[in-house]
Amino acid sequence: MEKRHTILARFLHWGFIILYSYGIFKQIDELSQLEDTGLLIFEVIFASLFLVIVLIRYFYMRRFETFLGASEPVHIVHKYFAKTIHTSMYACLILLPLTGLMIAGLFTQGYTDEDGILISSILGVHEFSATLSYILIATHIAAAIYSRIKGEGIWSAMVPLLNNEKPTSNEIIIKISTLENKIYDKVEDLFTSKKE
Repeated sequence: MEKRHTILARFLHWGFIILYSYGIFKQIDELSQLEDTGLLIFEVIFASLFLVIVLIRYFYMRRFETFLGASEPVHIVHKYFAKTIHTSMYACLILLPLTGLMIAGLFTQGYTDEDGILISSILGVHEFSATLSYILIATHIAAAIYSRIKGEGIWSAMVPLLNNEKPTSNEIIIKISTLENKIYDKVEDLFTSKKE
């Protein structure tokens, strides 16, 4: 069984973090800044490149198991939860440049009033996507660190540092993990009993 992501998968993962971080730090503060034609063109190019890279990453990463490298079987509920987080992250990361391009397009067509219903709606979706992406990425990072602490092997599949994982012998972590699995069992029972 494959235990590590490919070099391309790791490059797309870590390289994208740089692109995403840059996008956060260079974002514009006010719509009126798009009056600068050079900035507007740069924003359109950046958003287009961002969108293409997100789509490449999404379609390439779909071929890998969500918990690649796991040393133990992963509970089905945990898999669904992780896939939901990943899919939601991709949705946000696709909506960000799409809405950015829509904003730029509307701005060039004369929709410059941020209070206008059309542009304010798109700005709202753009801001919501950005905020939700922060939350989902923080959740993803926390889950990766938790997995590393448990020593599941998933961390080592993607992260080049601290990757000689062994299952934890820490009693507190083992108790938390046991409780986590009991919760997953109850959720699974809840959904399977509704189907019957």
